[in-house]
Amino acid sequence: MIIRKTVLLVFLATASFCFAQIRKKKKVDTVYVYEKVTVYDTVYRFRPLPFKIKGLILPELKVEETKFVRNVYKEETDRQRASKRARLRKPVVFLYGTEGGAGLKNTSWDPGNSGNKQPGEYLGLWASRSFFNNRLSVMFSANVYYWNSSFDLDANKEDTFLNGYYFTRDKQPLLFQRFNNKHFEYSLQLKLVYDWKNIRPFAGILANRNTYKMQFLVPENKVLNRLDDFKSDQTNFGFSLGIQYRIFRRFLISAEYQ
Repeated sequence: MIIRKTVLLVFLATASFCFAQIRKKKKVDTVYVYEKVTVYDTVYRFRPLPFKIKGLILPELKVEETKFVRNVYKEETDRQRASKRARLRKPVVFLYGTEGGAGLKNTSWDPGNSGNKQPGEYLGLWASRSFFNNRLSVMFSANVYYWNSSFDLDANKEDTFLNGYYFTRDKQPLLFQRFNNKHFEYSLQLKLVYDWKNIRPFAGILANRNTYKMQFLVPENKVLNRLDDFKSDQTNFGFSLGIQYRIFRRFLISAEYQ
């Protein structure tokens, strides 16, 4: 009986061991791998040097404010003198251009009237040259004026104060017929111009020449039956005053009295 029990226990233990081995082979194990990481760092260590200065004495640093007073009047005077010298050293400027405009001419042909305002247009050329401090310049201009008629006499159509008036030329009678005030005028001017900022006043002298035409009834075979035109050429001298204003770098407007 004891032998049977012993054999049975041995059999059960062997079977359990075998079963345990079979189950253990079927199980999948997890393997963990660990990596050791080592971090290295550099550590700096400061150590004072055993250095001593013997016999050397350094003064203490001090900040001192420098007292300086500006002479504003002297600075402004020097600046104005330098500016004046720079202007005097400027090169001579030569300028030229064209001009055009319109105006009124005061004429007094009729003794009964104080004057007639005669409108007209003009074109001209001018040239100027500066000297001294470049503010003063001499300008020469040549202009052509065309004046419209504001005073006409026609003895054939209207009663005028020259109707029946006889002129004498070589002791021959000349009967007035017609006069037209429309004419050209040619003018030469010499001006002195002062340039102050954008304002340029000027004054000068001028000479102009105009031609007037009159028509007469002249004798032919001692009979007044032929029309003839006579021209009256006049050269006048005078003066001019005016002012110019610079609105752009290359454009000026002006008003002038001759």
